[in-house]
Amino acid sequence: MEDTIVLYPSPGRGHLFSMVELGKQILEHHPSISITIIISAMPTESISIDDPYFSTLCNTNPFITLIHLPQVSLPPNTSFSPLDFVASFFELPELNNTNLHHTLLNLSKSSNIKALIIDFFCSAAFEFVSSRHNIPIYFFFTTGANGLPMFLHLPILDKIITKSLKDLDMIIDLHGMPKIPSKEVPPAISDRSHRVYQYFVDTAKLMIKSAGLVINTFELLERRALQAIQEGKCGAPDEPVPPLFCVGPLLTTSESKIEHECLTWLDSQPTRSVLFLCFGSMGVFSSRQLRETAIGLEKSGVRFLWVVRPPLADSQTQAGKSNEPCLELLLPEGFLERTKDRGFLVNSWAPQGEILNHGSVGGFVTHCGWNSLLEALCAGVPMVAWPLYAEQRMNRIFMVEEMKVALACREAEDDQFVNAAELEERVIELMNSKKGEAVRERVLKLREDAVEAKSDGGSSCIAMAKLVDSFNNWKPRA
Repeated sequence: MEDTIVLYPSPGRGHLFSMVELGKQILEHHPSISITIIISAMPTESISIDDPYFSTLCNTNPFITLIHLPQVSLPPNTSFSPLDFVASFFELPELNNTNLHHTLLNLSKSSNIKALIIDFFCSAAFEFVSSRHNIPIYFFFTTGANGLPMFLHLPILDKIITKSLKDLDMIIDLHGMPKIPSKEVPPAISDRSHRVYQYFVDTAKLMIKSAGLVINTFELLERRALQAIQEGKCGAPDEPVPPLFCVGPLLTTSESKIEHECLTWLDSQPTRSVLFLCFGSMGVFSSRQLRETAIGLEKSGVRFLWVVRPPLADSQTQAGKSNEPCLELLLPEGFLERTKDRGFLVNSWAPQGEILNHGSVGGFVTHCGWNSLLEALCAGVPMVAWPLYAEQRMNRIFMVEEMKVALACREAEDDQFVNAAELEERVIELMNSKKGEAVRERVLKLREDAVEAKSDGGSSCIAMAKLVDSFNNWKPRA
């Protein structure tokens, strides 16, 4: 029987795509093995089985097999507040445990399963599978290592701090990371009253028991955090952290042969003159914030390429419709006409990786999602950090204070609104100041470090080889 590594990603696009890239990297280092990716679907935002991404993936990577789990449904009374939405990413794998178990049983009839790598949102599968299958289970941490010290320390914080962090005004000071104001801690771990908080605490405990933690980062990018973890300064002293495998940067590669019209526009722009604004697949602004952003861009005078998604209220009513929003109705009157010679707007989606790697792009306003941060670093593009949800506010601190690859965009404390003057100032500072140039130089240095990490003998290349060796050296339970 052939050897296979099973990957079990969370269905969110960023999580799924990162794990697919992990599978491709494992194949590069171990071409005699196969990769099996088990796909589950969210009732809300997900990728359908018929999505061209999957067919293209299998056609271009014959040693990758996709298995789609049957659709499961969350309870009919499930609400989708922001925290409920995050909780559902933990609950879906629990509902799928039986399907996963049978899938692994069937797969083991034709393949020798060497390891199972699960997304941290799939933590419900850890004990269920480990009690039924003699295979090593690894956790894949899709975000960076800077937040990992807090995550691993969460069970201890849970005992020490008895109130919700959202209700406290305090500084979290842990080894390996900058000081974090409690108001910048992700909502999912700052509200003890919501069930999702306990999911995170329990997942942190399970990660310690795993065969290893695979992280989408490279050593020189987050050295201080990694060192603190490896020295046992994070989590309980009597529970050593399993091996860390920093195999990044793992970046999604585009398989499309069609060139987007915005790339043709970029071809006509001066080198490093264009500011790119894009806020991820879930980054949606209110109508008020869209107009304010437009005012800030217009006043800044910079060239820009802006991916505009339907505003919050509109996106809720337009769900499932194919018609795109009318930009003229969303933005200030006359904005498109006044900025037509230096601005280009894209409805909803654009090829982010290709744009960031275009020579005309000189800056990036980002929501601080980890995949976007890595793409910008590897393209050598400095950033303005404008976080929207999840762990992104904490990522901003890492990007600005620890990595020094971004300037911070500051928002109002009560509603996170960013006014036009703030955006205008940050944009000009990034594109036309000594401070912005210093950030650019730092990003370019890290781009070189990333290339070195992935090259033969580099830290990520070595980590990947150690990961593959650990599959072969794992000893099953007696």
